[in-house]
Amino acid sequence: MRITVLDLTGHPLPLLAGLPRAGAQIISWLSSKLPEAEFRSISVEVDNEILPEPNSFDGLILSGSEYGVYDNRPWISPLRTLLLETKKGGKPLFGICFGHQIMADTFGGKAEKSQIGNVVGARQFHFCGNWIDAYVWHQDQVTRVPPEAQVTATAEYCAVGALSYDFPAASFQFHPEYTESHLRKMFERSSGYFLTTEEATAAIASFKNVEIDGRLFASKAADFFRLHC
Repeated sequence: MRITVLDLTGHPLPLLAGLPRAGAQIISWLSSKLPEAEFRSISVEVDNEILPEPNSFDGLILSGSEYGVYDNRPWISPLRTLLLETKKGGKPLFGICFGHQIMADTFGGKAEKSQIGNVVGARQFHFCGNWIDAYVWHQDQVTRVPPEAQVTATAEYCAVGALSYDFPAASFQFHPEYTESHLRKMFERSSGYFLTTEEATAAIASFKNVEIDGRLFASKAADFFRLHC
């Protein structure tokens, strides 16, 4: 089973020196629950690596990004084409944060900048009949559900927290691959840069009294790829 991870984030140095890239985080998160898979990460934004051909993978994962579906990045239009080709080929797609948004926007829904603004830290989602805590960092949201998709998670501030499609595709607005220690370092370093001091302080404070188990979502993602690959 060949799983390709598209790393769509920037990684400004020296600000984030020593911290793992998004692609590496996703592989670390999922690989223990999917040991039979062969993973590779493609650095699309930072290193301008070429998007893969659909015949080069059995499953595709899209990372988050600091960009929106409306931004004029050179890889966004080719990425939409790749998503449509992957859907046509019946290969499974899994999106995280920006990945969730670009999938919805490509498959007939809509993603845009939310009036709520930047939401950072830990938030509660109603997922598969239960309330769960999850890490978030986004200002865009899916505002129209694609016709072939169903909402599988919601939050008080986010109506479309996760989607499952009528073809092999699923996505989360939240970040199951993150850990508290990593996010804490990100927030501390991003204070005054990506985030205001107030946002960074509030995000770190939101970690109190939450229980976030990334292994749960890794197991669900692994089951998803085993079913469809």
